[in-house]
Amino acid sequence: MRQVAIEPTFESWQAAARTLLRERVPPSEVVWLDSAASPGGTGPAGSGPPPDPDSSQPVARVPRQFIELAGQVVRHRDPARWPLLYEMLWRLVHESRDLLEHRTDPLVRRLVAMAAQVRREAYHEEVGEMLRLQEGGGGAAAFVPADAGLGELREAATRCTGCELYRHATQTVFGRGPADARIVLVGEQPGDQEDLQGAPFVGPAGEVLDRALAEVGLARERLYVTNVVKHFKFVERGKRRIHQTPRLPEVAACRPWLDAELAVVKPRVLVCLGATAARALFGPDFRLLRERGRFIETPWASRTLATLHPSAVLRGENEAAQARLYQMLVADLRMAAEASAG
Repeated sequence: MRQVAIEPTFESWQAAARTLLRERVPPSEVVWLDSAASPGGTGPAGSGPPPDPDSSQPVARVPRQFIELAGQVVRHRDPARWPLLYEMLWRLVHESRDLLEHRTDPLVRRLVAMAAQVRREAYHEEVGEMLRLQEGGGGAAAFVPADAGLGELREAATRCTGCELYRHATQTVFGRGPADARIVLVGEQPGDQEDLQGAPFVGPAGEVLDRALAEVGLARERLYVTNVVKHFKFVERGKRRIHQTPRLPEVAACRPWLDAELAVVKPRVLVCLGATAARALFGPDFRLLRERGRFIETPWASRTLATLHPSAVLRGENEAAQARLYQMLVADLRMAAEASAG
């Protein structure tokens, strides 16, 4: 039997699992030890796999869905999560890459249930934090000048310290566009390039958005483009800064800026790009893929709809998936264009 001691993190499990997979060690021959729970915080001598100079290289391609599922399951408290995840990884590689689609499989059902429990607990915790924030008058509200135009709002936002995200971001990334724009596009948050350049949607997702806008005949310079959250939230991995989805308290803290922008522009059509923006404006129960592409009246615009975030196109698993997602984005933007001209 191979004893493997890991830190209770996804990265530690992933590095060990890659080594085991490369050496073709089956799940039945591995005993996983949580080093945080071991005496002294370390595993027994010689317990883990040897350092692997090529551990950064993928051993085998696995569905993105598994990476997302594993990222949630590792936050569960059940010590069985480590062997269960490795068993799933082994089966994905050696049995069926489509295993996660088989929801009646006992292993799939157990991991999905664990992930769902983690999401529920995280959601309740975030809601509690958000309510405490709102009750305490925290967030960006104290930094938003009353009856201000877009220029004054943009300047004031550079001094916002309403949540912790400002501590690590390069700068505030405020919305761009004319105050008389008929259409407002609202994304989630700035990405790496947006954080560095100080403008929304100027990175790879922005290129996808610009291509889709051109296809439906919308000029970017006539739109107002912004994000729900104005600072880049990320985790550093080596030299890369990896996007992290903002939590409910962070969205709530930044919300006064978006409300102020929309109050100035008063758009005819409001488009939410992605699930975070949609849930911020429609509510936490909104389901993007089920409800995208249809107009809903909101306090900010009589015609408000949600569509995919352009980054979702880039995350498609293959060219066919990316093309399908892109056409969904184009179809929804075409609806917005037609509504704004009506």
